[in-house]
Amino acid sequence: MSISLDHTRTSRDARPSRRNKLGGALALTGALTLVLAACGSDDDSDSGEGSDAVDLESVLEEGGSLTVWAWEPTLEQVVEDFEAEYPEVDVDLANVGTGDEHYTALNNAISAGSGVPDVAQIEYFALPEYALQESVTDLREFGAEELDGTYTPGPWGSVHQGEAIYGLPMDSGPMALFYNQEVFDTHGVDVPTTWDEFVDAARALQAADPDVYIASDTGDAGFTTSILWQAGAQPYQVDGTDLTIDFGSAEVTRYAETWQQLIDEGLVAEISGWTDEWYQGLADGTIATLATGAWMPANFESGVSAASGDWRVAPLPQWDEGASASAENGGSSLAVPEASGNKELAYAFIEYANAGDGVQTRIDQGAFPATSEHLESEEFLNTEFEYFGGQQANQIFAESAANVVEGWSYLPFQVYANSIFNDTVGQAYVSGTSLLEGLQAWQDATVTYGTDQGFTVNQ
Repeated sequence: MSISLDHTRTSRDARPSRRNKLGGALALTGALTLVLAACGSDDDSDSGEGSDAVDLESVLEEGGSLTVWAWEPTLEQVVEDFEAEYPEVDVDLANVGTGDEHYTALNNAISAGSGVPDVAQIEYFALPEYALQESVTDLREFGAEELDGTYTPGPWGSVHQGEAIYGLPMDSGPMALFYNQEVFDTHGVDVPTTWDEFVDAARALQAADPDVYIASDTGDAGFTTSILWQAGAQPYQVDGTDLTIDFGSAEVTRYAETWQQLIDEGLVAEISGWTDEWYQGLADGTIATLATGAWMPANFESGVSAASGDWRVAPLPQWDEGASASAENGGSSLAVPEASGNKELAYAFIEYANAGDGVQTRIDQGAFPATSEHLESEEFLNTEFEYFGGQQANQIFAESAANVVEGWSYLPFQVYANSIFNDTVGQAYVSGTSLLEGLQAWQDATVTYGTDQGFTVNQ
């Protein structure tokens, strides 16, 4: 049996703007007919076995030029340090956009067969699809399997398809609630510890100041799936090419009914994420909270610097009082596209950035690591964040990582699924469609797509 992926649209999980429509189609070279192994069986497990690890020091001494496409701001210092240590290497770090823009640019370059970067930042939810398309390199040919044990299980598993390794983990995204303490204190509102309290706090903030919203939300696939994950929902079940897609569980209904109150009562700001207006709302107190992954501090420091000292971090609100469930949101790898013209040097860079000295460089700027050594160190856990008023926020992030609910799966075409979120679930934010109706429409559309691509899909 073969699986073919014929994409018309793609998007990114953690930071999409629901108003950002894709500008071009994804049409990868060739028929994209993929054997069953592409969905995670071990048939491809010999592709990198027996290869000798590359002598990275010799590669670095010889030098050369690299193009890196990434939006992560902490990589700027990593590149500067890398070039200083290895003067024969020149790295062109380019931010080609976030959300749809990044993946559209990457897909268009792959389709055209030119202009493909040597290194690309690819989120965990999206990586399996690039592996299915055979457009990223199995890094075992450079000795990546020797890094087994370097990373925590979640991120390390996320870069694998069968035995193949298609990226090195850069970070992870256990969720927390970032909140503007100045806003809550000014209006005498308690920081919510449950999602019911979250709705109550949203009403209280609006009553105190109509210009203050508990959060911004215009419909986001990554946030929605993460909150469903925390609630214990398992809408996707994947067993090779056999899939189940089901948004009819009690956990899904509970989320939808709770969030519907926020939409119907106008309690969330209609501001799309990662826009100038969104950053301004976080800075001036218009947006009072942000529930997202532990990778966010670096973005606060670079994009919301005016509010330094106002923000704090708390555990994610719970669906049941006294619980401690969490979920992942975002998190990325650095991968080497198959079309890279300098793969060995590209691998040397991503190993430096994600397993070498670059890890501490990124941590020093507020990034959340995927490496076990750093995550468990007292230095990391006791780090005081000046931005968050001296709070030791890593302790909250680490606890969240330990409490991530088990059993979650993404679809092997999650990029496509997320790209149609705005046309299905997202309609609840702009029309009379309810979230439950939108989720059902999302289910129907992804079932149809998966079936058309040759998967066996149950619902």
